[in-house]
Amino acid sequence: MTTAFDTPRVGVAVVTESEEIGQSAVSWAAVFAGAVAALATTLILMVLGSGIGLSVISPWYGMGVTATALGVSAIIWLVVVQWLSSAFGGFVAGRLRTKWTGLHTDEVWFRDTAHGLLAWSVATIAGAVLLGSITASGVGAAVKGAADVAAGAAQGGAQNAATNPEPLGYFVDTVFRSGTPPDASRADYRMETVRILTHSIQDGTVSLTPDDRAYMAQLVAARTGISQPDAEKRVDTLVTQANEAQTKVRAAANEARKRAAQISIMLALSMTIGAFVASAAAAYGGSVRDT
Repeated sequence: MTTAFDTPRVGVAVVTESEEIGQSAVSWAAVFAGAVAALATTLILMVLGSGIGLSVISPWYGMGVTATALGVSAIIWLVVVQWLSSAFGGFVAGRLRTKWTGLHTDEVWFRDTAHGLLAWSVATIAGAVLLGSITASGVGAAVKGAADVAAGAAQGGAQNAATNPEPLGYFVDTVFRSGTPPDASRADYRMETVRILTHSIQDGTVSLTPDDRAYMAQLVAARTGISQPDAEKRVDTLVTQANEAQTKVRAAANEARKRAAQISIMLALSMTIGAFVASAAAAYGGSVRDT
């Protein structure tokens, strides 16, 4: 028989080996209580952060904080929310766990930290499921809207093919090109120009062939009345502007990708630290319980 002390005394509980083996090392009630406390704390702090964020921004130009400052503040607040909610949930889990007698101090410490980690895990999974359900609802609405748009597009397919017959529109236009100057009264010269530019995009860059460049210059000259060389300069300027716009879009997308990667890494690190905080808080809560 294993006892809590070498010599049992009056008023001291005696725990047999069979009783200790039959007792679970996990108090799920304390774990779920800590998880609920962490989720509630997260909700309160998120609402508080939203209120603070709305109070410091302004629709007026030059008023309120900048978008960069707001984004950095939001990330910092998310980290603070993660740590505070983890600490509170872990403390509750450790504090409410049933006290065991006859266990070594190191074992008690380990079980308390494990309860804090479990409470953090349950809260994290529950939050992910809740966020996933909200996201799934938004995706479902988007899919329904896309289906409605697709149905409308199917009904007007013939009209769309007539007004925007890509990708065959460019080749159809080349069939009717002639050596005579284009008619300046044509109504579809803009659409033809767009088709030429669209067809000339290679690897995200507009690259006109000599024939397309000369023909576009003829369209510009016929429509505006300027000379052929001046029209060619306008075409070159248009191509340059289109390529610069594409470059800016790519740069913005690349910057957004980098920001998203940084935020993901930072949030992952914050969650890891949150797990440690929850475990440490549970150990502290267990020490307060035993004291």
